Amino acid sequence: MDVHGRDLRYFVAVADRLSFTAAAEALYISQPALSKQIRRLENQFGAALFVRGSRSVALTPVGAALLPHALRLLATWDTAEAAVESAKATEQATLAIGISTSPGRGILPAVRSRFTTAFPHAKPLLRQFGWGDPTAGLADGTSDVAFVWLPLLDSDRYHWLVVASEPRLVALPRSHHLAARDRIEFADLLDERFLALPRSAGPARDYWLAVDERAGRPATIGAEVSSTEETYEALVNLDGIVLLATGNAALVAHDGVVTRPVDGLSPCELALAWRRDDNRPLVRGYVEACLLATTR
Repeated sequence: MDVHGRDLRYFVAVADRLSFTAAAEALYISQPALSKQIRRLENQFGAALFVRGSRSVALTPVGAALLPHALRLLATWDTAEAAVESAKATEQATLAIGISTSPGRGILPAVRSRFTTAFPHAKPLLRQFGWGDPTAGLADGTSDVAFVWLPLLDSDRYHWLVVASEPRLVALPRSHHLAARDRIEFADLLDERFLALPRSAGPARDYWLAVDERAGRPATIGAEVSSTEETYEALVNLDGIVLLATGNAALVAHDGVVTRPVDGLSPCELALAWRRDDNRPLVRGYVEACLLATTR
């Protein structure tokens, strides 16, 4: 037997009020139309659901048996409708993706392709952040996910997925006395002036100054930089040298700036990060897309 959910709602409305008139008003339909639908439902069950008097309405034993099941069915359907609406809203939502420099390495197009296949109505939106915020907007909620360099400030607040691990290079002016070498030992850079991230970058500032590899010798800071453009200008102005990821070499290695491999440094790691307490479907979906795109 196929019973329309609408007819069950009509039945419950009458059973709740024990009045066809009051139920019709609550349902915004005419009383004759309501009575017709209840009669149709009774015909489907093959039994009367209500005892109709001139001044009163009461449930029959069959109606009383049906009522708790009708209530459960309608509650389940209401839950299903809410879940569907939530899923639709998720598909149509915007996902903010924080970056400080483009991840490059073919990552963004590959992730976007997989993400939009899974969430065709979602809108991934890239947001650019300066290097003073090493979380690329995650810390204050401006971003939902972000491509960041490890280590992260307040790392216990985040989960992350490493998407690239590669050697650190040194970028220096072509006129620098070490630029003629094919490779450079980090020990030979200890006395050089370095370009540094802003202090707000926290542990990322120390990492790109290679503090752990200096055996306690402090870095000499020539200038602070907050973007690729500032880094390039500081390099050509001879303000200092800078460490950077191999995949980012092309961002500064032009018009008087060269990059060289550095021995004695650990590889750097680029990661997709998200807040530990954020389990929304779009966030999980983007992480999954990134995992699929970067797993070889």
